[in-house]
Amino acid sequence: MGPEWVAIIALVALFVAGTLLPINMGALAYVAAWLVGMFALDLDEKEILAGVSADLILTLIGVTYLFAIARNNGTVDLIVSSAVRAVGGRVALIPWVMFGVTALLTAMGAASPAACAIIGPVALGFAGRYKINPLMMGMFVVHGAQGGGFSPISIYGTITNSVMVDNGLPASEMTVFLTSLVVNLIMAAILFFALGGRSLMSMRLDPDEAASAAAGVPGELNEGGVTVPARGYGTVAPTGTKPGIRTEQVLTLAAFVIVAAIALFFDKNIGFASITAATVLAALSPSQHKDAIRQIAWPTVLLVAGVSTYATILNTAGSPEFVGGWAAGLGVAAIGALILCYVGAVVSAFASSTALLPIIIPIAVPLIAEGGISAAMFVAALAISSTIVDVSPFSTNGALMLANRPETITEERYYKQILGYSVIVVLVGPLLVWATMVLPGW
Repeated sequence: MGPEWVAIIALVALFVAGTLLPINMGALAYVAAWLVGMFALDLDEKEILAGVSADLILTLIGVTYLFAIARNNGTVDLIVSSAVRAVGGRVALIPWVMFGVTALLTAMGAASPAACAIIGPVALGFAGRYKINPLMMGMFVVHGAQGGGFSPISIYGTITNSVMVDNGLPASEMTVFLTSLVVNLIMAAILFFALGGRSLMSMRLDPDEAASAAAGVPGELNEGGVTVPARGYGTVAPTGTKPGIRTEQVLTLAAFVIVAAIALFFDKNIGFASITAATVLAALSPSQHKDAIRQIAWPTVLLVAGVSTYATILNTAGSPEFVGGWAAGLGVAAIGALILCYVGAVVSAFASSTALLPIIIPIAVPLIAEGGISAAMFVAALAISSTIVDVSPFSTNGALMLANRPETITEERYYKQILGYSVIVVLVGPLLVWATMVLPGW
C-alpha cells in the first residue's frame, strides 16, 4: 500500500474518531500526522511540524481575542440591540435582523459557533414570544453565520485564502466571501417564504419592545390591528432604559474598522493588526479584560493547527494529486468537481468545517490545473458546500439551535425538523452550488 493510501485511510479514521468521540479533532490530527509522517513517510518531527502556518495561528488568536474584548465591554450587545430596534416593530424583519447580526459577527472575526451561541438564544427567544417558526429562526442564525463567515478577516476566510495561497492558487477573497453570502441569503429567503414568513408581514410590535425583547422582556403583538400579549418564553428580565454608547464601545467599533482597513487596503497581516488592537483595548481597561485571554478560541486554534499539520502530511504523501488525478480521470473535470463538493458536504455535516477546508482545497488543485476550472469559483463552491451543511444537528451550529429551542416546540419534534432540513441541504445544496458556479465555466 502506497503512502498516499495510508494518508487517506488515516484521514478517514481521523474524521470517524472525531465524530464519534468527544476529542478535539486537532489533537487527533497531530497524532495521525506523527504516526503517518514517521512510519509511512519516514519524516522526523521537525519535518512533520514544518507545515504549521504561524500566520494562520496568529490570525485565529488575534481575531478571537479582539472579539472576546468586544463581548466583554458590551459592544456585541450594542450591535444586537441596535439592529433589533431598527426593525421598527416589524415582526417579519426580525429573522433578517438575526441573520444580519450573526453575519456581521462572523465577518468581524467571531468563530461561527461563537456567533451562533450568542445570537441563537436571542433569536429563538423571539421565535417563542412572537410565534415565529423556530426552524426558520434557528436556520436563519446558522445561515447568517455562514454567510458572513468567509470575509477576508474571518476565520473561514483566513483559512481558505491561506490554503489557496499555499497551494499556488490565485487569491480571491471577495469572490469566496460574496458567493457564500449570496447563497446563504437565497437559502434564507426560501426558508422565509416556505415556513410562514409571509404571515408575519401583518404583525407589528411596539418599536421599543423590539429592542427590549433582546434582553428577555416580553412585548405586545399586533395581529390584524388587535394588540395581544406575546406568548412567554423563559425567564423575563426587568424592563430597563435604553443604554447609552460608552467610550470603550466606540473605541472597539473603531478598532474593528481600523483592523479591516489595515488588512484590506494596506495588505498587512490581519493577525498582527487584530492582536495589536486587542492589546491596546485591554490596556485601556485592564481590570475589565484581564480574563479575555481565556476566551480566545483555543479549541479552534488546536483544531486548525493539528489539521493543517496533517494537511501537510497529505500533501507530502501525494494524496491530493492522487485523488484529484482520479477525479480528473473520470473524463469530465466538472464531474470530479461535483464529487468533491458532495464529499465536502457529507463529511462536514458530521465533522468540523474548519478542519475540512485545509484538506479538501488542496485535493482540488489537480482538477483546477488539468480541467481548466476557475480556481476562484471552484474553491468557492467547495467552501460553500462544506459549510452550508452546518445546519445539521450533528454539527456545532445545528446542535446549538437544538439546545436553545423555544418551549413552544418539543425537543424531539425540533430535532426531526432540523435533521430533515439538513438532509435536504446535503442532498441538494452541493448540486445547485456546482451547477451555478462550476458547470457554466465562469
